[in-house]
Amino acid sequence: MVNVDITESAQDYLKELLDKQKDNDGIGIRMFVANPGTPSAETCIAYCRPGEQKEGDVVVPLKGFNAYFEERSLPFLEDAKVDYSPDRMGGQLTIRAPNSKMPRVTDDSPLEDRINYVLYNDVNPSLASHGGNVSLVEVTEDMIAVLKFGGGCQGCGSVAITLKQGIEVQLMDKLPELKGIRDVTDHTDRTNAYM
Repeated sequence: MVNVDITESAQDYLKELLDKQKDNDGIGIRMFVANPGTPSAETCIAYCRPGEQKEGDVVVPLKGFNAYFEERSLPFLEDAKVDYSPDRMGGQLTIRAPNSKMPRVTDDSPLEDRINYVLYNDVNPSLASHGGNVSLVEVTEDMIAVLKFGGGCQGCGSVAITLKQGIEVQLMDKLPELKGIRDVTDHTDRTNAYM
């Protein structure tokens, strides 16, 4: 189920944009979140020509066109609202997605989402006191969380202790399916290092 409110004025505006596209027969929109579950998350709406929809997309018929919602983005689009407000300059389309940076995470959420939740709610607030942060790069097939440090943690002399005695303990305790943690940060760059 898609819990995104695309207002009538937004549907009218989007339909108008779609009608202006070349070969617009069957064109719709696709809504997704780039970098979901991170502070750099960005909610996007793009044109979706016939054949450009992705496997797993959820299709919602709107006023004269279809909206395709990326399945992976659905938890991050929960309670999102797309609205259009006309003004003297032409108007503005606004997208509000309050869960794009941190969705409601459950035990059934993808492992990446659960790792990001722990990093951004439990780990990064502690690191921020030293001007540092850590982010998830990927989870390998053998269930290793690959992390990258930034800010004051990059090049810090205490990062190995922070990783093994702090972050790894927290992640492995809360996410027992993880087999380990690996740091891929270039610590030779000590420009902003805390220690």
